[in-house]
Amino acid sequence: MFIKQTTKTMRFLLTLCLSLCFFIQINAQNGVPPQAGARGMAMGNASSTFQDINSLFSNQAGLAFLEKMAFTAGAERRFLLADINSYIAGAAIPTKGGTFGLSVNYYGFEGYNESKIGLAYGRKLFDNLAIGAQLDYLSTRIPEFGNKSLFTFEVGMQAVLIEQVTIAAHIFSPIQQEIVEGESLPSIFKLGLGYRPSEKLFVSAEMEKDLGFDADIKLGIEYFLIDILSLRTGVSTNPLRNTFGLGLKLKSGLMVDIAAGYHHVLGITPAASVTYQLP
Repeated sequence: MFIKQTTKTMRFLLTLCLSLCFFIQINAQNGVPPQAGARGMAMGNASSTFQDINSLFSNQAGLAFLEKMAFTAGAERRFLLADINSYIAGAAIPTKGGTFGLSVNYYGFEGYNESKIGLAYGRKLFDNLAIGAQLDYLSTRIPEFGNKSLFTFEVGMQAVLIEQVTIAAHIFSPIQQEIVEGESLPSIFKLGLGYRPSEKLFVSAEMEKDLGFDADIKLGIEYFLIDILSLRTGVSTNPLRNTFGLGLKLKSGLMVDIAAGYHHVLGITPAASVTYQLP
């Protein structure tokens, strides 16, 4: 009995240490927007110019370009550890007055977990200019220490300069809030550029800046081998991480994406997501 309990305690401590290490490596804290599904991960999470349901997690202005109701769900296993998982789910409904969305994110394990619920809205001001916003409810739970909850918001914009080029900007939690004594929710600013030279190729670049850390430069490439199959790859610099994946898009409106990210210290993180858009 003693050995079993000791093993369980050691497993918990190891998982917690690796989790904290992950947070330090990617400059992350509670509430930071999750990756934009497996598509976002595969492209280095250079996703602020996305114009699909994955915009729920990266830049809500992109929702304004969504033409049909869509749903998505995804998961990733951090560094192949069973106790460090992240789950996302979302839905978006376009209307004449703009697109409304709901997103849910859960990260963690029994001894430490975070959750986020977001209510989003995206709207076109002009044919080539869109804005978006999201109200977030964040919660952190540590059984030994209790729960902490707070509200924040994020805003974004996208502008189509010419048919092939889109620029984007996004701000997460611009007002500093204290999570615990001496620890504040991060304020994160992103600038993005999307370039689509042809129907088969999409290139996305992004700079992300947390006020307390160095900038993270991201680059992603998506190439359609055939109409239903795309290959993706990406890289981010802070920390250095390589990513890759593929996407399958069926005529029924069902899309399946798989991806993996490689961190040179912590290893591989696989991810998958499924999306359905009404035909």
